[in-house]
Amino acid sequence: MDLLSGTYLLAVLLACIVFQSGAQEKNYTVREELPENVLIGNLLKDLNLTLHPDVPLSSPLQFKLVYKTGDVPLVRVEENTGEIFTTANRIDREKLCSGIFSENRCFYEVEVAVLPDEVFRLVKIRFLIEDINDNAPLFPSTVINISIPENTAINSRYSVPSAIDPDIGVNGIQHYELLKGQNVFGLDIIETPEGDKWPQLIVQQILDREQKDTYVMKIKVEDGGSPPRSSTAILQVTVTDVNDNRPVFKENDIEVSIPENAPVGTSVSQLHATDADLGSNAQIHFYFSNQISSLAKKLFAIDNATGLITIREPLDREESPVHKLTVLASDGSSTPSRATVTVNVTDINDNVPSIDTRYIINPVNGTVLLSEKAPLNTKIALITVMDKDADLNGKVTCFTDHDVPFRLKPVFDNQFLLETATFLDYESTREYAIKIVASDSGKPPLNQSAMLLIKIKDENDNAPVFTQPIIGLSIPENNAPGTQLTKISATDADSGRNAEISYILGSDAPPIFNLDRRTGILTAVRKLDREKQDRYSFTVLAKDNGMPPLQTNATVTVSVLDQNDNSPAFTHNEYNFYVPENLPMYGTVGLITVTDADSGENAAVTLSILNGRDNFIIDPLTGVIRPNITFDREQQGSYTFQVKAVDGGRLQRSSTAKVTINVVDVNDNRPVFVIPSSNYSYELVPTSSSPGSVVTKVFAVDNDTGMNAELRYSIIGGNSRGLFAIDQLTGNITLKEKVITSDHGLHRLVIKVNDLGQPESLYTIALVHLFVNETVTNSSYIQELVRRNMETPVGQNIGDGEITPQTNDYVKIIIAIIAGTMTVILVIFVTALVRCRQTPRHKVVQKNKQSGEWVSPNQENRQIKKKKKKKKRSPKSLLLNFVTIEESKPDDPGHEHINGTLDIPVELEEQTMGKYNWATTPTTFKPDSPDLAKHYKSASPQPTFQIKPETPVPPKKHHVIQELPLDNTFVVGCDSLSKCSSSSSDPYSVSECSCQGGFKTPGPIHTRQSQKLLPFE
Repeated sequence: MDLLSGTYLLAVLLACIVFQSGAQEKNYTVREELPENVLIGNLLKDLNLTLHPDVPLSSPLQFKLVYKTGDVPLVRVEENTGEIFTTANRIDREKLCSGIFSENRCFYEVEVAVLPDEVFRLVKIRFLIEDINDNAPLFPSTVINISIPENTAINSRYSVPSAIDPDIGVNGIQHYELLKGQNVFGLDIIETPEGDKWPQLIVQQILDREQKDTYVMKIKVEDGGSPPRSSTAILQVTVTDVNDNRPVFKENDIEVSIPENAPVGTSVSQLHATDADLGSNAQIHFYFSNQISSLAKKLFAIDNATGLITIREPLDREESPVHKLTVLASDGSSTPSRATVTVNVTDINDNVPSIDTRYIINPVNGTVLLSEKAPLNTKIALITVMDKDADLNGKVTCFTDHDVPFRLKPVFDNQFLLETATFLDYESTREYAIKIVASDSGKPPLNQSAMLLIKIKDENDNAPVFTQPIIGLSIPENNAPGTQLTKISATDADSGRNAEISYILGSDAPPIFNLDRRTGILTAVRKLDREKQDRYSFTVLAKDNGMPPLQTNATVTVSVLDQNDNSPAFTHNEYNFYVPENLPMYGTVGLITVTDADSGENAAVTLSILNGRDNFIIDPLTGVIRPNITFDREQQGSYTFQVKAVDGGRLQRSSTAKVTINVVDVNDNRPVFVIPSSNYSYELVPTSSSPGSVVTKVFAVDNDTGMNAELRYSIIGGNSRGLFAIDQLTGNITLKEKVITSDHGLHRLVIKVNDLGQPESLYTIALVHLFVNETVTNSSYIQELVRRNMETPVGQNIGDGEITPQTNDYVKIIIAIIAGTMTVILVIFVTALVRCRQTPRHKVVQKNKQSGEWVSPNQENRQIKKKKKKKKRSPKSLLLNFVTIEESKPDDPGHEHINGTLDIPVELEEQTMGKYNWATTPTTFKPDSPDLAKHYKSASPQPTFQIKPETPVPPKKHHVIQELPLDNTFVVGCDSLSKCSSSSSDPYSVSECSCQGGFKTPGPIHTRQSQKLLPFE
């Protein structure tokens, strides 16, 4: 009873000491191999920490894990909440507590400091590591060999090497099983006092080596985990000849003690065994079982013949204090006998104490910085002393070697807190080198010391003061870089680093100024430019090096004095202007802008053109550039010259800029046909040609560029049957339908090519002759047909009436009858129509007497033909319609349009005005083109009238058709604007077509004059 009372009082006393020292312990249980960020506990809740509202804190509550620098902690603690979590460093019980096979003995310890000092306490956390079944039991070898004599009695037992499982408890080895024992052998398990399970093989039948000398089986070992883990090994039993007796140890369990400093070769134990047999059966062989640890095999050796165990390598009690050696004695023919030797390694004071310093205040380069205002009992570090020796050799005391304002306060066994014992004074002592000594109680004692450096920090409580709060300066511009402007100075009442002043430019200071941090010299790193800025105002700072630093600011004003130092400046080094080629002379090309940063006369700038060849002029003041020429992009696409700007300073400054004027294309060129090359050319189209085949092609070019030169082809006449088609992009003319008998003969196609220019497309018309027949049997006849076609109006289809030499007489008779009948009907209809409209026609004649004239290729021939036609038909009273293409310059040079003068009866004016929109300006034909109309003058009294256009008229170079020399002349006449048909509903139709083809022989090249009429034949 007295003993229990004393123990209780001692526990209470220790608890009081721990509580007063601010130390506390907390235990947690955690399974090994947990993943990262698993919550283990919460110190704030588990320790019942509450903050008293009357106790002010210098900083927020903080939980700091205290560990040695370089260690890798297995847990982490949230500083703000005190929650404990696992880390990425997995907890492995078998590695952390190797050699410990008791479930209650594997611990992992850490210390946590609760800060600040007002609520400080040190918490030792012990984590009991629970084992999980993460290891399978394994036999020492995959094949186990056992020898059993043939005269072995039934139920005899033979030891089988045990398996090893690093796990403990229920996760350790629980069961052995013999597989394929063949009813000859059985298996039993013997549990040792230490809890080990040893398998034993039991002989269940009489063995006869002559009948069977070898038995092969499997032995399985299984642990008790969930799920269980297991492994197997092959158990091979060899039946040997009769050996009546096996060796017998004199002592089966031997325990010895050896000091850890025993030299190598020292005898540990001498084993004795006897064998009742004689001769070779009595020779005993000693050896270690494979069940002993690898460390024991490394440290000890056994003499196979004598059984003497000796030390092979130096012992270390701190590494392993106890070694269990299982020794087997075998006579070579039977199962060996077993003896256990327990070697206790006794302690020798051969380890000096270790000092482990874990900082609570983080050091900087190994030195703790402590403010001179640190309060009493400020915790600096946790000092842990350890000695691996045992008993008195491992009992350690800890102290400082001299008087310092710090003390070591015990908190746990062999753990001390280093804290301040008095107030610190920076002015008296600025740093301390504390020597911590740890000494054990051995004989003689062993000591260890460690140095801990503490520097006292001066408190910064004085800000720098400027000698002048406002600093005014004046400096002329164009100063040399690095010119010193002034020296700024300030003072600080503190000492040391707190009194070291750095001079800094304020955030509003421009980069053109520099302030030396140490000397305070203010300089201008670049020359000042008054034209950019004539006044600067910014702040400068004087900042000490205290923690936290203190600073003061002052204002600096700099006035920049002016000098004439700027040349005129163009807004661009190079100007690019784009103008249309129809821009009129002295129109505006563009504006050159130039500035001068100077003021007064120095900023008065005049402009002039260099190397411009008088092509352009520039306003010297405004910078407006105007052309002194007219543009033609096809002759010159761009102009380049220099513009010079000169200021009005006493020493004049100038600068130049490059000007490039790009002439933009205007759609002022019509397409020009290249293929076909002649008006008299034709192409043979065999009647066997299949639909879709290419029979010929046309090709044209356009001197414009871009979309103005993009061409599209189309058939606008001569294809009444739709026999042919043209590719609008390539100009390939293909056969659209299969050729039939009525398709034979000469076909004249009116091909139109137009560009995609803007604002209006331009076009040209060409004629293509296609002769549909099997072969060309009479080329002169075809040439005659082509010649006749050239005299036929463009609006009249060619091909229907042409008769080939192969046409039979019957076809001729039928055609003649039909033609005669239609002629009679047509004459009657025209005569009636003319008489009904006589009165309006006189009005038309009077109206257009001055504006229209008929064009006839030959007046005399025309009069003869008219007489003949009067005999055959009714009088020709409905006059021909012609389109005259004229040219004039519009008011707006940016717009072009093809205009035509349409001569029609006044009765048809209303219908025509709503359908077509033609201009009245004559066309100027392309140079080198023959004038197809200059030989034609009309004697007809029929007047003409003009339909005025609604769009701007085109400038020069606009052609309706292409006119070429004799070998490349295209006859254009009576197109869709004046078709010759008496039965047509077209308001432009006439009863007959009197226009004839005219051809111009090669002659001098000239350009048509304005108002010259072009006939459409």
